[in-house]
Amino acid sequence: MVPLQILNYDAYARLYRSFFNILKERVSYRSMYRLSLEMMFVNHVLPSGGVSGISYFGLRMRSFGVNAAKATLVQLMKFMLIFVSFQILLVAGLFALAVKGHVNNFTILISASVITLVVVGTLTGAYILESRSRIRGFLTLLTKVLNKLIQVIRPRYPETINLQKAQNTFEDLHENYIILKSNWPALKGPLLYALIANITEVATVYVVYIAFGNFVNVGAVILAYAVANFAGLISVLPGGVGVYETLMTAVLISAGIKPELAIPVVIMYRILSMFIQLAPGYVLYHRAMNHTSVK
Repeated sequence: MVPLQILNYDAYARLYRSFFNILKERVSYRSMYRLSLEMMFVNHVLPSGGVSGISYFGLRMRSFGVNAAKATLVQLMKFMLIFVSFQILLVAGLFALAVKGHVNNFTILISASVITLVVVGTLTGAYILESRSRIRGFLTLLTKVLNKLIQVIRPRYPETINLQKAQNTFEDLHENYIILKSNWPALKGPLLYALIANITEVATVYVVYIAFGNFVNVGAVILAYAVANFAGLISVLPGGVGVYETLMTAVLISAGIKPELAIPVVIMYRILSMFIQLAPGYVLYHRAMNHTSVK
């Protein structure tokens, strides 16, 4: 699992660097690798569907001289390419299940739902980014909603996120999106790194099955991983704990894997992967925060 996770973070570091290169920003590979680990810690500890990670990414990129608009765009594009590239794995997984005769109506329903969510989400994101007015309107509304939610915890601060500053960032976001769009052939590199990131994540789950002495159908693992991660995005618990494991196990069983194997493998995978990811992420996060506070 450790070598696969090292490769996974390598893919994310290269993905970030590729995007920033297109936007004419030079950042080091080492910095992006460290930041990828920090992001994993933030997104696991603060369950907000990636919103906390986007905010943290913008904060950290300021220390590298990159403005919030570019940092936000890179994070949004990362999510889009991760989702798009996973469709390739999902199709391969369905084929693997079909070969073994494990494609039932439930499996088809789950796969179709995941693919639909990915396609609709990607097209919706692209539609919003295409227009300056749509970006401004959508993200202004989102900022107001976030301020209202934060005000529940901090009643004395009705505007934690400054709306005017946020709107200025939204304007820059559209301009940088146009730069990426005009250089679309250069996106082949980021797409490849996104695919590698997905493959290494699925492989990390699969090696736990190998450790248990079972070479199960890889299609079941791909499908279960996809469903669990989508559910984790909306879970109110840190890292999707409970929801993630339950859904992953249910999908694995529906795809033909015995419960007495699926349950311990999922639990072992979650414990080991969290330890591998969160321990270094925690250390790097606190170092970064201490360094930022000193500045």
